[in-house]
Formats: sequence, structure tokens, C-alpha cells
Amino acid sequence: MYKYCSKYCCSAWCGSASEYAAISETQGLNATLNAHPGQSFPPDLAAAVAVVDRDAKALSAEDFFSSRSSFEAFSLLVYSPLIEAQRVAASAFVDVTERDAVPVNSHVIDCGVFLLKSRDHEIQRGSAAALGNLAVIANNQTLIVIRGALEHLVSIMATGDSDAQCNAVGCITNLATHDENKERIARSGALDPLVKLALSSDLRVQRNATGALLNMTHTIDNRHQLVAAGAIPILVQLLNSPDYDVQYYSTTSLSNIAVDVEHRIFLAKSEPSIVASLIRLTDSPALKVQCQATLALRNLASDEYFQLEIVKHNGLVPLHHLLQSRIPQIILAAVACIRNISIHPSNETPIVHAKFLPQLLELLSIDNLEIQCHSMSTIRNLASSDENKIKIFQAGAVERIGDLLRLKDGIVNDSVKSEMTACLAVLALLDEVKPSLFRNLKYLIRLALTTSNVDVKTNAAAAIGNCATNLSDAKGLAVFLKYWKEIRKYVITFMSCDDVSLQHIGIWTLVQLISGNEEMKMKIASDATLLNLIEEVAQKQKASIHQNGSVRGSEGRNETQVEAVNSMLLGSNYSAEELSHTLLQELHQ
Repeated sequence: MYKYCSKYCCSAWCGSASEYAAISETQGLNATLNAHPGQSFPPDLAAAVAVVDRDAKALSAEDFFSSRSSFEAFSLLVYSPLIEAQRVAASAFVDVTERDAVPVNSHVIDCGVFLLKSRDHEIQRGSAAALGNLAVIANNQTLIVIRGALEHLVSIMATGDSDAQCNAVGCITNLATHDENKERIARSGALDPLVKLALSSDLRVQRNATGALLNMTHTIDNRHQLVAAGAIPILVQLLNSPDYDVQYYSTTSLSNIAVDVEHRIFLAKSEPSIVASLIRLTDSPALKVQCQATLALRNLASDEYFQLEIVKHNGLVPLHHLLQSRIPQIILAAVACIRNISIHPSNETPIVHAKFLPQLLELLSIDNLEIQCHSMSTIRNLASSDENKIKIFQAGAVERIGDLLRLKDGIVNDSVKSEMTACLAVLALLDEVKPSLFRNLKYLIRLALTTSNVDVKTNAAAAIGNCATNLSDAKGLAVFLKYWKEIRKYVITFMSCDDVSLQHIGIWTLVQLISGNEEMKMKIASDATLLNLIEEVAQKQKASIHQNGSVRGSEGRNETQVEAVNSMLLGSNYSAEELSHTLLQELHQ
């Protein structure tokens, strides 16, 4: 049975740092004015201070920036050569934007960018905080970058003032939530200082820096740039942070970075502690950390090395615990991780011994398509050995799947049905399981006959065919004879269609039916319609291979033999042509 990884996702589950990044407390307008009670301004600036002081308190942000008198007074202070006037402007800017973030025009942004250029830390703190406040609005985000703020924010990050650093990094965190800004931020030289500040002794700076790094992990180019900037060892180190926000940002960043094959290889070679750290975080008191740590393990488990490492570091115990959560996101993360771990043959027995089977079967009752698919796919992956097939059967898998297949169409999604029928096809290879499968035969036949989903159709036919192999049991034969009319109908449909894969399954099903069973052999040998179709398939396949050197299915599959999906599923390494000739020889004997 072919096993495959779940698709690693970098959007639905990757997470983002909050647009409301941590901003340091910035001196307000009253405090700024009170800090310099003897300050003497020229008359024009004094008048401007009075207007700004009044309107910053009384007006909304929208009215403040749209009022001619207010904005002219504010601009006069911004562009004044006096540091004290600029401090008043920066403080007012913070007060207005903290109370009400609204879309603004380029003139407002230019005032903030101009203030960023100041070497005064108080002005830097205020202007970076105000622009960070405005950067929760999408239009403002692009405008702030276009008007040249990034260069000055990067410069502020290099200063020794932690409050200014906090606000500059917080502003970049918010700017990085806009896709159009991500590449500009990367090109601005911001990544190196962000990586360094992720280890800042100031927790506010650290949170904002790791949040910014997370927001820069949503595109493959940015992930490459972050890895080149040395982000991986820093993020792995921060998994041990006592702060839940830092844990969350670091864990989610690593989860996104682990989407890429080359980065998983790098992690495997350079970060031996990452698996143990992530497993520890799956037991975090913070649910968001639990979930993201589990998702990070899932993405890492796309590779064999990490599939083994997670089991080696006793990761199965916490994953089993997480499957019992009442939170769908955590259950989904855990079952997706187990599904990837189950891909490695060496992990099958440990997973079964850890008593996952009852829980996986129970998850099929949850009304969540992804959880159902991952659960069923895991069970199918575990069924490669006869020993595990028996344990899966004893856990009640056949009965549980049968109950779900009996439900009306539309209740169980086709993706889940595909996994269920594929699992039954594998279990049907074991003689001990076949009597239980006979009780579900009519539902499998119904799927093979009526469903429009090709995967469900072919998997159901595979289960039926495997049940029919060496059919010597009288009860089993009686069931097949009872439903022969329906079986014959879908076999004819398969062999009559243009899809080479379905033709192959139709022929293979007849081969299975006659294996060791003279009664079925006689029934097929006396059926002129079936014999003609077998001949036609043999000729079609021969002509196709002669003309093209390959066989192409109806959906564009191009294979030297029909041996990819269906041959792996059915255990057959023979082309439809070869099976047709073999079948005709058997029937004519």
C-alpha cells in the first residue's frame, strides 16, 4: 500500500503575530508638556502647541488629521528645528493613534517618517509607536513602507534604547502582516537585526522580534532569507523560553520553515534538540503553543528521519493524549502528525502497541473532514503487516467502517470513503477478515456501481476483488453468487469505459473471482458479453502500447504499465493486456 504525507500547509495553520504588537509605554502629550514647564516656544510654535494639545484630546483621529487647523499645527511642530516641538508632535501623534487607528493620507505618514529620522530617543519611541498603531490598517501598511519608513525603523533597531527598539520592531511586525511588504522588509536589511533582537533581554522587544520573524515565514523566498540570516538556531533556542508568546511565535515560525524539504534537512543536521523541545511543548499550559508544537512535529514528520526521531523521543505518549482533547484544532494537529509518523514501516508496531487504534476509530465519528481523513489514512498505513491487520480487525475497524459506509450518500465525504475503502481493500488480503467483509459486500458493490468518485469506485472494487481471492468458503461463495448481477454490471461498466485504470480493475476483478473457484469460472466462461469485453480490452491495450509505447488514462496519467496507483492498491504488477490474455486462457481450459 502506498503511503503519503499529509500536505504541509503554510497558510491555514501557520499563524501570524498579532497585528497589535507590543508597544512600549510612550510619554503622552500631557507628560511631555509637563516635563518642560519652563519651555519657551516662539509665538507661532506656542500657538501650534496649544491647538495640538486641545485637538489631540477632543477630536477623533479622523477629525484630527482631516482638520486643516489641527493638521497644520501638528505639521508645524513636526518640521520645527526645535527638539522640544518635535517631542510634543510625537507625543500627540501617539495619543491620537492609540485612541483611534484610521486610514490616513501620505502627508500624515510623511510626518511620522520625518520624526523617525530624529536622533532623540523620545521622538523615535513616539513616532515608531504611532506608525505601529496606524499599521493595523492595510492601506496604511503599504503607505508607510512606500514613504520610506523601513530604513529608519531598521536604524532605530540598532540603537541602545530598548523602548525605541520595542516600538520599531512592533511597527515592522504589523507591517509584515501585509503580503506586499514582506519582500520589501527582507530587502531593507531588517532580518539580521530582527534575528539578533529575538534574543533581547527585554521581553517586549523579544516578543515583537519573534512575532516579526513569524510574519516573515509565509513565503518560501522569505523563509530562505530568514534561514540565511541565521534564524533557525535562534528560534530553536527560544523554544525553551518561559514566555508563552515567544514560544508560540518561535514554534509557529519553525513549523512554517519546516514546510520546505531543504530546511528539514538543515534542521535534521544542525538542530538535534528540536524534536525533544517540541514534544515538551505539546504539554504546554498554553493551548496555542500545544497546537503549534504539534503542527511543527507534523511538518517535520514529512521526512523519514523525523518520523523515527519523534517515536525515539517518546512522542507517541503526548500525541495519544492530545487525540483525547475536546479542541478540534488540537485533535487535527495530533492526528495529522500521527498520520505522517505512521508512514515509516518501523513505526507501525509502536503506534499499534501504544493503543492508538481505538482512539483513531473513535475519531471517525467527529464531524470534521480532515480529522476523519487523517484517522482513516493512519489506520490504512498501519495495516501493512498481517499482525497489524489482525489487531486492526480486532479493534472493530471493519464494523466501524461498515457502519459509516451504510449511511446515505453525502453524509460521509468522498475523501473519507476513499480512505475507508482503501483500508478495507488491504484488510481483505487476510482470510480471517473476509467473513466480516462479506457482510459489507453489498455496500461496496453499491459504491463501485454508483459513485462518481473514481478513487472510491476503484478502492471499493479492490476490496471486492480481494475478498473474492481463493473463494472456497461456501458462505462467501453464496454471497458473491447472490450479488453476481450487480458485480457483473460494474465490471462491464469498468471494462467498457475509456479509462485504462478502470479497465485494468475490471479484468483484475474477474481474475480474482475465478481463482480457485470453478463455479464462478464456469459462470464467466459462459457469459458472451464478458468474453467479448475481455477480448476488446486485450486488443485496446495492445494497440495503445504498440502505438504510444505507454498507456494513458482518461485523466492524463502516463505510465509504462498501469502499475501506479491501482497496481499498488491491488497488488498486481501485470498490465491489463497481460491479465486479459491470462484470463482468456484460464476460461478456455
